[in-house]
Amino acid sequence: MPIQTVDPTTDPLWLRFVLQHRSDVFHSPGWLRAIQETYDIPTRAYVITDDQGEPVAGMAFCQIEDIAGKRIAALPFSDYCDPLIDTAEQWQLCANRLLEEQCPLVVRPLHNEIPLSDERFTLYNQAKWHGLDLTSGDTDALWKHLDEGSRRAIRKARKNGVEVHRAEGEQGAEQLRAFFDLHLKIRKYKYRLLAQPYRFFENIWRYCVEQNGGFLMVATLEQEIIGTIYFLIWKQTMYYKFNASSPDHLNYRPNDTMLWEGIQYAKEQGYTYMDFGLSDWDQEGLIRYKRKFATDEKTISFLRFMPEGQPSAQTGRIRGLMPKLTDLFTDEQVPDTVTEQAGDILYRFFS
Repeated sequence: MPIQTVDPTTDPLWLRFVLQHRSDVFHSPGWLRAIQETYDIPTRAYVITDDQGEPVAGMAFCQIEDIAGKRIAALPFSDYCDPLIDTAEQWQLCANRLLEEQCPLVVRPLHNEIPLSDERFTLYNQAKWHGLDLTSGDTDALWKHLDEGSRRAIRKARKNGVEVHRAEGEQGAEQLRAFFDLHLKIRKYKYRLLAQPYRFFENIWRYCVEQNGGFLMVATLEQEIIGTIYFLIWKQTMYYKFNASSPDHLNYRPNDTMLWEGIQYAKEQGYTYMDFGLSDWDQEGLIRYKRKFATDEKTISFLRFMPEGQPSAQTGRIRGLMPKLTDLFTDEQVPDTVTEQAGDILYRFFS
């Protein structure tokens, strides 16, 4: 089968393929371009074509080479990214080409189980994934499907004056910074993690949202922003991608209200599915929260090929240094501006 390497951010062959094939937002040219421009990591894709030159299979990936060593990720900074293949033969064709590089290779499949049968890869981690089938009923049926605790929370938020709106266009671009400030604080003070660079969210806005591929949902209380959800849209699916809210206002329950408003909007627009994304295995609270809304639950598998002699001593030292730097820059004594700058510099090495 003919196979070629393309730039999936610009090549019309890739766009035609992902629009015709079952694909997710992480395969979209906009998402791939946001990664490429934020982290200065070239994105590439293999495309397998038939005898007529029509694309029948493909796989997006990044080849990374920096102080942390040479490696390939399919795909970094993404919840998951299935190889878009239908047969074991197609998988072997893509995987064999990548393995020729003789460097670590990570793949994160969710919907496609074919890579799990490849004995050259080991399963080194797993995460939960949740989704909501929007075709399972009308809006009233979806409301009744919600956990009773969520319905009470939404009623409470409305009673207490929480207002929710979609911030699009110039308004959304202005309020994106408010989202990021909340996001940074949650990552730092709740999880002791660095936040992605602010320009990552700007690039997602530029290459996804401004192409009718998403919006920012904002919850306010007396004109103060107390919660935000960054939704993305690809084909017939809406993605609950990033959520951030004020810890001082959680008793007003903005998150349940924003998510319900998002579900209603998706239903009104004729989307068929809501993707709630990745939850780490040990994030029990987040998993419980998503289960209140979801109809489906699956497992994201983290597969890794490791050639002999890997990782190198230098790579091991760099990998060991990253948690220490994270602890240092997320200490409460460190100003948030410094924590933000640290994420801007270091986050690319977490790929």
